[in-house]
Amino acid sequence: MEDLGDILKRRGQAPTPVTRGLDKPSTNAQDGDSGGDSGDGPDGDGSGVCPHCAGRGWFTLDVPVGHSDFGLVVTCECQEDRIEGEGQDRLVRYSNLGQLARFTFDALAPPQDGDRETVGLFEAAKERAVEFAESPGGWLVFVGPHGSGKTRMAAAIANRCIDRGYISLFVHVPDLMDHLRSSFGPNSEIDYSDLFDRVRSTPLLILDDLSSASSSPWATEKLQQIVNHRFSNELPTVFTSSTPMREVDPYLRSRLETPQLSRVLSLKVPQAESGLGSIPADMLERMTFETYDARGNSPTAAQRTSLERALDAARGFAAFPNGWLTLWGPTGVGKTHLSIAIAGECLKRGEKVFFAFVPDLLDHLRSAYGPSSAVSYDQVFDQVRNADLLILDDLGQERGGAWAEEKLYQIIVHRHNLRLPTVITTLDDFDGELGPIRSRANDKAVGYVVAVKAPDFRGKTRNSRRAKKTTSKGSSTGS
Repeated sequence: MEDLGDILKRRGQAPTPVTRGLDKPSTNAQDGDSGGDSGDGPDGDGSGVCPHCAGRGWFTLDVPVGHSDFGLVVTCECQEDRIEGEGQDRLVRYSNLGQLARFTFDALAPPQDGDRETVGLFEAAKERAVEFAESPGGWLVFVGPHGSGKTRMAAAIANRCIDRGYISLFVHVPDLMDHLRSSFGPNSEIDYSDLFDRVRSTPLLILDDLSSASSSPWATEKLQQIVNHRFSNELPTVFTSSTPMREVDPYLRSRLETPQLSRVLSLKVPQAESGLGSIPADMLERMTFETYDARGNSPTAAQRTSLERALDAARGFAAFPNGWLTLWGPTGVGKTHLSIAIAGECLKRGEKVFFAFVPDLLDHLRSAYGPSSAVSYDQVFDQVRNADLLILDDLGQERGGAWAEEKLYQIIVHRHNLRLPTVITTLDDFDGELGPIRSRANDKAVGYVVAVKAPDFRGKTRNSRRAKKTTSKGSSTGS
Protein backbone atom coordinates (compact mmCIF):
# COMPACT_ATOMS: atom_id res chain seq x y z
CA MET A 1 0.00 0.00 0.00
CA GLU A 2 1.32 3.42 -0.94
CA ASP A 3 2.35 5.66 1.90
CA LEU A 4 -0.56 7.81 3.06
CA GLY A 5 1.65 10.82 3.54
CA ASP A 6 2.87 10.62 -0.07
CA ILE A 7 -0.69 10.49 -1.30
CA LEU A 8 -1.99 13.39 0.74
CA LYS A 9 1.02 15.65 0.26
CA ARG A 10 0.78 15.66 -3.55
CA ARG A 11 -0.38 19.14 -4.28
CA GLY A 12 -2.38 19.69 -7.39
CA GLN A 13 -3.42 16.05 -7.58
CA ALA A 14 -6.51 15.87 -5.40
CA PRO A 15 -9.14 13.91 -7.36
CA THR A 16 -12.52 15.33 -8.11
CA PRO A 17 -16.00 13.92 -8.52
CA VAL A 18 -16.81 13.23 -12.15
CA THR A 19 -20.57 13.07 -11.74
CA ARG A 20 -23.15 15.54 -10.59
CA GLY A 21 -26.36 15.07 -8.73
CA LEU A 22 -25.24 12.40 -6.28
CA ASP A 23 -26.70 12.93 -2.83
CA LYS A 24 -23.49 13.76 -1.01
CA PRO A 25 -23.32 15.55 2.35
CA SER A 26 -21.25 18.70 2.56
CA THR A 27 -17.54 19.34 2.71
CA ASN A 28 -15.61 22.56 3.11
CA ALA A 29 -13.52 24.32 0.52
CA GLN A 30 -11.24 26.35 2.75
CA ASP A 31 -7.55 25.69 3.19
CA GLY A 32 -7.56 23.57 0.06
CA ASP A 33 -4.56 22.41 -1.94
CA SER A 34 -3.34 24.09 -5.06
CA GLY A 35 -5.29 21.70 -7.24
CA GLY A 36 -5.99 24.33 -9.90
CA ASP A 37 -3.99 25.09 -13.00
CA SER A 38 -0.45 26.28 -12.47
CA GLY A 39 -1.07 29.50 -14.41
CA ASP A 40 -3.51 32.27 -13.76
CA GLY A 41 -6.67 31.40 -11.87
CA PRO A 42 -10.00 31.33 -13.73
CA ASP A 43 -10.56 34.96 -12.81
CA GLY A 44 -7.10 35.99 -13.94
CA ASP A 45 -5.79 37.00 -10.53
CA GLY A 46 -2.44 35.39 -11.21
CA SER A 47 -2.52 33.26 -8.10
CA GLY A 48 -2.87 29.95 -9.89
CA VAL A 49 -5.45 28.92 -7.31
CA CYS A 50 -9.11 28.67 -8.27
CA PRO A 51 -11.16 31.18 -6.23
CA HIS A 52 -14.24 28.96 -6.39
CA CYS A 53 -12.83 25.79 -4.85
CA ALA A 54 -9.58 27.13 -3.32
CA GLY A 55 -7.72 24.61 -5.46
CA ARG A 56 -9.46 21.62 -3.90
CA GLY A 57 -11.30 20.68 -7.07
CA TRP A 58 -14.74 20.45 -5.51
CA PHE A 59 -17.02 22.58 -3.40
CA THR A 60 -20.45 22.50 -1.77
CA LEU A 61 -23.23 24.90 -2.59
CA ASP A 62 -23.75 27.73 -0.14
CA VAL A 63 -27.36 26.94 0.77
CA PRO A 64 -29.09 26.74 4.16
CA VAL A 65 -29.57 23.49 6.07
CA GLY A 66 -32.69 21.75 4.83
CA HIS A 67 -32.30 22.96 1.24
CA SER A 68 -32.53 20.16 -1.33
CA ASP A 69 -28.97 20.89 -2.47
CA PHE A 70 -27.49 21.17 1.03
CA GLY A 71 -24.31 19.11 1.17
CA LEU A 72 -24.18 18.52 -2.60
CA VAL A 73 -20.57 18.08 -3.76
CA VAL A 74 -20.03 19.85 -7.08
CA THR A 75 -17.06 19.45 -9.41
CA CYS A 76 -15.39 22.78 -10.02
CA GLU A 77 -15.09 23.97 -13.61
CA CYS A 78 -11.32 24.27 -13.20
CA GLN A 79 -11.09 20.50 -12.99
CA GLU A 80 -13.57 19.30 -15.59
CA ASP A 81 -11.17 19.51 -18.53
CA ARG A 82 -8.67 17.24 -16.77
CA ILE A 83 -11.10 14.70 -15.45
CA GLU A 84 -11.82 12.88 -18.69
CA GLY A 85 -8.40 11.27 -19.06
CA GLU A 86 -7.01 11.35 -15.55
CA GLY A 87 -9.94 10.98 -13.18
CA GLN A 88 -9.96 7.23 -12.64
CA ASP A 89 -6.20 6.82 -12.13
CA ARG A 90 -6.04 9.78 -9.79
CA LEU A 91 -9.02 8.56 -7.80
CA VAL A 92 -7.32 5.22 -7.28
CA ARG A 93 -4.06 6.87 -6.22
CA TYR A 94 -5.81 9.20 -3.85
CA SER A 95 -7.91 6.43 -2.28
CA ASN A 96 -4.87 4.85 -0.54
CA LEU A 97 -6.35 1.41 -1.16
CA GLY A 98 -3.19 -0.17 -2.51
CA GLN A 99 -3.63 -3.95 -2.61
CA LEU A 100 -7.18 -3.56 -1.32
CA ALA A 101 -8.16 -2.27 -4.75
CA ARG A 102 -8.80 -5.90 -5.75
CA PHE A 103 -11.79 -6.29 -3.42
CA THR A 104 -15.16 -5.90 -5.09
CA PHE A 105 -18.65 -6.84 -4.02
CA ASP A 106 -18.66 -9.67 -6.57
CA ALA A 107 -15.63 -11.17 -4.85
CA LEU A 108 -17.16 -10.94 -1.36
CA ALA A 109 -18.61 -14.20 -0.08
CA PRO A 110 -19.56 -15.36 3.42
CA PRO A 111 -17.34 -17.93 5.17
CA GLN A 112 -17.89 -21.37 3.67
CA ASP A 113 -17.89 -22.97 7.12
CA GLY A 114 -20.06 -20.28 8.70
CA ASP A 115 -23.24 -21.14 10.58
CA ARG A 116 -26.60 -19.64 9.67
CA GLU A 117 -26.14 -16.61 11.90
CA THR A 118 -22.63 -15.85 10.60
CA VAL A 119 -23.76 -16.07 6.98
CA GLY A 120 -26.92 -14.06 7.66
CA LEU A 121 -25.00 -11.22 9.28
CA PHE A 122 -22.50 -11.16 6.42
CA GLU A 123 -25.17 -11.05 3.73
CA ALA A 124 -27.11 -8.31 5.55
CA ALA A 125 -23.95 -6.20 5.92
CA LYS A 126 -23.06 -6.71 2.24
CA GLU A 127 -26.52 -5.67 1.11
CA ARG A 128 -26.33 -2.46 3.13
CA ALA A 129 -22.78 -1.80 1.91
CA VAL A 130 -23.90 -2.05 -1.72
CA GLU A 131 -26.73 0.41 -1.06
CA PHE A 132 -24.31 2.81 0.59
CA ALA A 133 -21.82 2.61 -2.28
CA GLU A 134 -24.52 3.37 -4.83
CA SER A 135 -25.57 6.52 -2.96
CA PRO A 136 -23.05 7.53 -0.28
CA GLY A 137 -24.78 9.16 2.64
CA GLY A 138 -24.66 8.88 6.40
CA TRP A 139 -22.37 6.49 8.23
CA LEU A 140 -21.74 2.75 8.24
CA VAL A 141 -19.99 1.03 11.14
CA PHE A 142 -18.80 -2.57 10.65
CA VAL A 143 -18.09 -4.28 13.97
CA GLY A 144 -16.68 -7.77 14.33
CA PRO A 145 -13.63 -9.84 15.27
CA HIS A 146 -10.53 -10.13 13.13
CA GLY A 147 -11.19 -12.18 10.02
CA SER A 148 -14.91 -11.41 9.81
CA GLY A 149 -14.63 -9.41 6.57
CA LYS A 150 -14.91 -5.82 7.84
CA THR A 151 -11.96 -4.41 5.92
CA ARG A 152 -12.87 -6.23 2.69
CA MET A 153 -16.41 -4.88 2.93
CA ALA A 154 -15.16 -1.32 3.46
CA ALA A 155 -12.67 -1.66 0.60
CA ALA A 156 -15.43 -2.88 -1.71
CA ILE A 157 -17.41 0.26 -0.90
CA ALA A 158 -14.43 2.45 -1.77
CA ASN A 159 -13.78 0.59 -5.03
CA ARG A 160 -17.42 0.83 -6.13
CA CYS A 161 -17.44 4.57 -5.37
CA ILE A 162 -14.21 5.07 -7.31
CA ASP A 163 -15.72 3.25 -10.29
CA ARG A 164 -18.52 5.81 -10.16
CA GLY A 165 -16.09 8.73 -9.94
CA TYR A 166 -16.64 9.47 -6.27
CA ILE A 167 -13.73 10.63 -4.14
CA SER A 168 -12.86 8.07 -1.45
CA LEU A 169 -10.02 7.95 1.04
CA PHE A 170 -9.22 4.69 2.83
CA VAL A 171 -7.18 5.19 6.01
CA HIS A 172 -5.85 2.65 8.50
CA VAL A 173 -6.30 4.57 11.75
CA PRO A 174 -2.92 3.71 13.37
CA ASP A 175 -1.16 4.81 10.17
CA LEU A 176 -3.12 8.05 10.15
CA MET A 177 -2.05 8.85 13.70
CA ASP A 178 1.58 8.18 12.79
CA HIS A 179 1.37 10.54 9.83
CA LEU A 180 -0.28 13.26 11.87
CA ARG A 181 2.48 13.02 14.48
CA SER A 182 5.22 13.09 11.86
CA SER A 183 3.72 16.18 10.21
CA PHE A 184 4.78 18.19 13.26
CA GLY A 185 8.43 17.47 12.48
CA PRO A 186 10.67 20.09 10.85
CA ASN A 187 11.41 17.80 7.90
CA SER A 188 7.79 17.00 7.12
CA GLU A 189 6.84 17.60 3.48
CA ILE A 190 3.20 18.26 4.36
CA ASP A 191 1.79 20.68 6.87
CA TYR A 192 -0.16 19.20 9.79
CA SER A 193 -3.15 21.47 9.24
CA ASP A 194 -3.30 20.59 5.55
CA LEU A 195 -3.08 16.86 6.21
CA PHE A 196 -5.64 17.01 9.00
CA ASP A 197 -8.10 19.03 6.93
CA ARG A 198 -7.79 16.74 3.91
CA VAL A 199 -8.63 13.70 6.02
CA ARG A 200 -11.53 15.18 7.95
CA SER A 201 -13.12 16.88 4.91
CA THR A 202 -12.68 14.31 2.13
CA PRO A 203 -16.06 13.47 0.51
CA LEU A 204 -15.97 9.81 1.59
CA LEU A 205 -13.66 8.74 4.42
CA ILE A 206 -13.12 5.14 5.45
CA LEU A 207 -11.46 4.71 8.85
CA ASP A 208 -10.23 1.15 9.16
CA ASP A 209 -9.44 -0.41 12.55
CA LEU A 210 -11.01 2.22 14.76
CA SER A 211 -10.26 0.05 17.80
CA SER A 212 -6.52 0.74 17.47
CA ALA A 213 -6.85 4.51 17.77
CA SER A 214 -6.88 5.01 21.52
CA SER A 215 -3.20 4.38 22.11
CA SER A 216 -2.79 7.78 23.77
CA PRO A 217 -4.89 10.77 24.85
CA TRP A 218 -3.49 12.71 21.91
CA ALA A 219 -4.59 10.07 19.39
CA THR A 220 -8.03 9.89 20.99
CA GLU A 221 -8.39 13.65 20.79
CA LYS A 222 -7.40 13.79 17.10
CA LEU A 223 -9.80 11.01 16.21
CA GLN A 224 -12.59 12.71 18.13
CA GLN A 225 -11.97 15.93 16.20
CA ILE A 226 -12.14 14.13 12.86
CA VAL A 227 -15.28 12.24 13.79
CA ASN A 228 -16.96 15.31 15.26
CA HIS A 229 -16.25 17.36 12.11
CA ARG A 230 -17.77 14.70 9.90
CA PHE A 231 -20.65 14.27 12.33
CA SER A 232 -21.47 17.98 12.31
CA ASN A 233 -21.33 18.15 8.51
CA GLU A 234 -22.93 14.73 7.98
CA LEU A 235 -20.14 13.61 5.67
CA PRO A 236 -20.32 10.02 4.37
CA THR A 237 -18.04 7.89 6.53
CA VAL A 238 -17.36 4.18 6.96
CA PHE A 239 -15.77 2.74 10.10
CA THR A 240 -14.48 -0.72 10.93
CA SER A 241 -13.73 -1.90 14.46
CA SER A 242 -12.89 -5.19 16.14
CA THR A 243 -13.93 -3.68 19.47
CA PRO A 244 -17.59 -4.13 20.51
CA MET A 245 -19.50 -0.87 20.64
CA ARG A 246 -19.86 -1.05 24.40
CA GLU A 247 -16.07 -0.69 24.69
CA VAL A 248 -15.68 2.24 22.30
CA ASP A 249 -14.80 5.65 23.72
CA PRO A 250 -18.13 7.10 24.98
CA TYR A 251 -17.68 10.31 22.99
CA LEU A 252 -17.19 8.40 19.73
CA ARG A 253 -19.87 5.88 20.55
CA SER A 254 -22.50 8.58 21.04
CA ARG A 255 -21.92 9.65 17.44
CA LEU A 256 -21.41 6.22 15.92
CA GLU A 257 -24.76 5.09 17.29
CA THR A 258 -26.78 8.16 16.24
CA PRO A 259 -29.89 6.57 14.67
CA GLN A 260 -30.59 9.39 12.18
CA LEU A 261 -27.06 9.28 10.77
CA SER A 262 -25.33 5.99 11.46
CA ARG A 263 -26.00 2.29 11.09
CA VAL A 264 -23.99 -0.31 13.02
CA LEU A 265 -23.60 -3.70 11.34
CA SER A 266 -22.23 -6.73 13.19
CA LEU A 267 -20.12 -9.48 11.65
CA LYS A 268 -18.95 -12.80 13.08
CA VAL A 269 -16.38 -15.47 12.39
CA PRO A 270 -17.25 -19.18 12.20
CA GLN A 271 -17.18 -21.01 15.50
CA ALA A 272 -14.07 -23.13 15.97
CA GLU A 273 -14.57 -26.59 14.49
CA SER A 274 -13.72 -28.10 17.85
CA GLY A 275 -17.00 -26.80 19.25
CA LEU A 276 -15.21 -24.54 21.69
CA GLY A 277 -17.76 -22.62 23.68
CA SER A 278 -20.70 -24.93 23.02
CA ILE A 279 -22.31 -27.31 25.52
CA PRO A 280 -23.16 -30.92 24.55
CA ALA A 281 -26.91 -31.47 24.29
CA ASP A 282 -26.88 -34.41 26.72
CA MET A 283 -25.33 -32.21 29.43
CA LEU A 284 -28.02 -29.57 28.95
CA GLU A 285 -30.68 -32.29 29.29
CA ARG A 286 -29.17 -33.85 32.42
CA MET A 287 -28.00 -30.77 34.29
CA THR A 288 -31.02 -28.62 35.00
CA PHE A 289 -32.28 -26.85 38.11
CA GLU A 290 -34.98 -29.52 38.42
CA THR A 291 -32.42 -32.33 38.55
CA TYR A 292 -30.16 -30.59 41.06
CA ASP A 293 -30.70 -32.28 44.44
CA ALA A 294 -30.12 -29.73 47.19
CA ARG A 295 -30.62 -32.51 49.79
CA GLY A 296 -27.09 -33.62 48.97
CA ASN A 297 -25.35 -36.73 50.19
CA SER A 298 -26.21 -36.86 53.87
CA PRO A 299 -25.02 -33.30 54.57
CA THR A 300 -25.01 -31.52 57.89
CA ALA A 301 -27.49 -28.72 58.39
CA ALA A 302 -24.87 -26.13 57.46
CA GLN A 303 -23.87 -28.08 54.36
CA ARG A 304 -27.51 -28.44 53.33
CA THR A 305 -27.91 -24.70 53.67
CA SER A 306 -24.90 -24.07 51.41
CA LEU A 307 -26.42 -26.30 48.72
CA GLU A 308 -29.75 -24.50 48.90
CA ARG A 309 -28.03 -21.11 48.83
CA ALA A 310 -26.05 -22.11 45.74
CA LEU A 311 -29.22 -23.28 43.99
CA ASP A 312 -31.05 -20.04 44.80
CA ALA A 313 -28.10 -17.93 43.64
CA ALA A 314 -27.85 -19.85 40.36
CA ARG A 315 -31.60 -19.54 39.71
CA GLY A 316 -31.47 -15.82 40.38
CA PHE A 317 -28.50 -15.32 38.07
CA ALA A 318 -30.13 -17.36 35.31
CA ALA A 319 -33.27 -15.23 35.52
CA PHE A 320 -31.25 -12.02 35.20
CA PRO A 321 -27.62 -12.51 34.13
CA ASN A 322 -25.87 -9.46 35.49
CA GLY A 323 -22.41 -9.15 36.98
CA TRP A 324 -20.57 -12.22 38.18
CA LEU A 325 -21.40 -15.40 40.06
CA THR A 326 -18.60 -17.53 41.51
CA LEU A 327 -19.29 -20.99 42.91
CA TRP A 328 -16.45 -22.49 44.90
CA GLY A 329 -16.08 -25.66 46.90
CA PRO A 330 -14.80 -29.25 46.73
CA THR A 331 -15.35 -31.53 43.78
CA GLY A 332 -18.65 -33.29 43.31
CA VAL A 333 -20.97 -30.74 44.95
CA GLY A 334 -22.74 -29.67 41.76
CA LYS A 335 -20.92 -26.48 40.74
CA THR A 336 -20.70 -27.47 37.08
CA HIS A 337 -24.26 -28.79 37.22
CA LEU A 338 -25.54 -25.38 38.33
CA SER A 339 -23.47 -23.50 35.74
CA ILE A 340 -24.87 -25.72 32.96
CA ALA A 341 -28.38 -25.16 34.33
CA ILE A 342 -27.79 -21.40 34.11
CA ALA A 343 -26.62 -21.79 30.53
CA GLY A 344 -29.67 -23.88 29.67
CA GLU A 345 -32.10 -21.23 30.89
CA CYS A 346 -30.26 -18.51 28.98
CA LEU A 347 -30.15 -20.57 25.78
CA LYS A 348 -33.90 -21.15 25.99
CA ARG A 349 -34.37 -17.38 25.79
CA GLY A 350 -32.14 -17.19 22.73
CA GLU A 351 -29.21 -15.66 24.59
CA LYS A 352 -25.62 -16.50 23.65
CA VAL A 353 -23.48 -18.50 26.07
CA PHE A 354 -19.81 -19.43 25.86
CA PHE A 355 -18.93 -22.39 28.10
CA ALA A 356 -15.25 -23.12 28.61
CA PHE A 357 -13.57 -25.81 30.68
CA VAL A 358 -10.53 -23.72 31.57
CA PRO A 359 -7.77 -26.30 30.92
CA ASP A 360 -9.28 -27.05 27.49
CA LEU A 361 -9.65 -23.34 26.76
CA LEU A 362 -5.96 -22.73 27.31
CA ASP A 363 -5.10 -25.66 25.06
CA HIS A 364 -7.23 -24.12 22.31
CA LEU A 365 -5.56 -20.75 22.73
CA ARG A 366 -2.13 -22.35 22.44
CA SER A 367 -3.10 -24.36 19.35
CA ALA A 368 -4.52 -21.23 17.70
CA TYR A 369 -0.95 -19.96 17.37
CA GLY A 370 -0.15 -22.83 15.02
CA PRO A 371 -0.10 -22.32 11.21
CA SER A 372 -2.59 -25.15 10.66
CA SER A 373 -5.22 -23.74 13.02
CA ALA A 374 -8.67 -23.26 11.46
CA VAL A 375 -9.10 -20.00 13.36
CA SER A 376 -6.59 -17.43 14.53
CA TYR A 377 -5.62 -16.84 18.11
CA ASP A 378 -7.22 -13.40 17.99
CA GLN A 379 -10.53 -14.90 16.91
CA VAL A 380 -10.60 -17.45 19.73
CA PHE A 381 -9.45 -14.96 22.34
CA ASP A 382 -12.02 -12.38 21.21
CA GLN A 383 -14.82 -14.96 21.36
CA VAL A 384 -13.96 -15.72 24.97
CA ARG A 385 -13.37 -12.29 26.44
CA ASN A 386 -16.38 -10.63 24.74
CA ALA A 387 -18.91 -13.44 25.11
CA ASP A 388 -22.38 -12.27 26.15
CA LEU A 389 -22.28 -14.79 28.98
CA LEU A 390 -19.01 -16.55 29.77
CA ILE A 391 -18.85 -19.65 31.97
CA LEU A 392 -15.34 -20.54 33.15
CA ASP A 393 -15.55 -24.04 34.56
CA ASP A 394 -12.89 -25.36 36.93
CA LEU A 395 -10.79 -22.22 37.16
CA GLY A 396 -7.56 -22.93 39.02
CA GLN A 397 -6.99 -26.43 37.65
CA GLU A 398 -5.20 -25.20 34.54
CA ARG A 399 -1.52 -25.74 33.97
CA GLY A 400 0.83 -23.73 31.81
CA GLY A 401 2.75 -21.41 34.05
CA ALA A 402 3.09 -17.69 33.47
CA TRP A 403 1.57 -17.78 29.96
CA ALA A 404 -1.66 -19.40 31.15
CA GLU A 405 -1.87 -17.04 34.12
CA GLU A 406 -1.41 -14.03 31.83
CA LYS A 407 -4.15 -15.10 29.38
CA LEU A 408 -6.62 -15.76 32.16
CA TYR A 409 -5.72 -12.48 33.80
CA GLN A 410 -6.41 -10.60 30.56
CA ILE A 411 -9.79 -12.26 30.19
CA ILE A 412 -10.77 -11.67 33.81
CA VAL A 413 -9.63 -8.04 33.88
CA HIS A 414 -11.42 -7.26 30.62
CA ARG A 415 -14.72 -8.72 31.79
CA HIS A 416 -14.35 -7.28 35.29
CA ASN A 417 -13.81 -3.75 33.95
CA LEU A 418 -16.87 -3.99 31.70
CA ARG A 419 -19.04 -5.89 34.19
CA LEU A 420 -19.75 -8.57 31.58
CA PRO A 421 -21.92 -11.48 32.84
CA THR A 422 -19.59 -14.25 33.97
CA VAL A 423 -19.97 -17.51 35.91
CA ILE A 424 -16.92 -19.12 37.53
CA THR A 425 -16.63 -22.51 39.17
CA THR A 426 -13.50 -23.31 41.11
CA LEU A 427 -11.99 -25.50 43.80
CA ASP A 428 -10.04 -22.54 45.15
CA ASP A 429 -10.64 -21.60 48.75
CA PHE A 430 -11.96 -18.03 48.86
CA ASP A 431 -11.52 -18.04 52.62
CA GLY A 432 -7.76 -17.89 52.09
CA GLU A 433 -5.39 -15.43 50.46
CA LEU A 434 -6.62 -14.20 47.07
CA GLY A 435 -4.46 -13.63 44.02
CA PRO A 436 -5.12 -10.98 41.34
CA ILE A 437 -7.67 -13.14 39.50
CA ARG A 438 -9.55 -14.33 42.58
CA SER A 439 -9.68 -10.85 44.08
CA ARG A 440 -11.64 -9.62 41.07
CA ALA A 441 -14.03 -12.54 41.29
CA ASN A 442 -14.50 -11.62 44.95
CA ASP A 443 -15.30 -7.96 44.16
CA LYS A 444 -18.74 -7.39 45.71
CA ALA A 445 -19.29 -4.40 43.44
CA VAL A 446 -19.33 -6.77 40.45
CA GLY A 447 -20.89 -9.96 41.74
CA TYR A 448 -20.97 -12.40 44.57
CA VAL A 449 -19.23 -15.57 45.68
CA VAL A 450 -21.10 -18.59 47.00
CA ALA A 451 -19.39 -21.38 48.94
CA VAL A 452 -20.73 -24.86 48.16
CA LYS A 453 -19.54 -27.11 50.98
CA ALA A 454 -21.02 -30.60 51.14
CA PRO A 455 -20.11 -34.27 50.67
CA ASP A 456 -19.41 -35.48 47.13
CA PHE A 457 -22.65 -36.18 45.22
CA ARG A 458 -20.90 -38.96 43.35
CA GLY A 459 -20.51 -40.90 46.59
CA LYS A 460 -24.27 -40.79 47.03
CA THR A 461 -24.78 -42.44 43.68
CA ARG A 462 -22.40 -45.25 44.51
CA ASN A 463 -23.91 -45.79 47.97
CA SER A 464 -27.45 -45.82 46.55
CA ARG A 465 -26.52 -48.50 44.03
CA ARG A 466 -24.82 -50.55 46.72
CA ALA A 467 -27.89 -50.26 48.95
CA LYS A 468 -30.19 -51.35 46.13
CA LYS A 469 -28.04 -54.43 45.47
CA THR A 470 -28.03 -55.33 49.17
CA THR A 471 -31.79 -54.96 49.43
CA SER A 472 -32.28 -57.05 46.33
CA LYS A 473 -30.07 -59.86 47.67
CA GLY A 474 -31.82 -59.78 51.04
CA SER A 475 -35.24 -60.05 49.41
CA SER A 476 -34.19 -63.01 47.30
CA THR A 477 -32.75 -64.82 50.20
CA GLY A 478 -35.80 -64.33 52.32
CA SER A 479 -38.27 -65.36 49.65
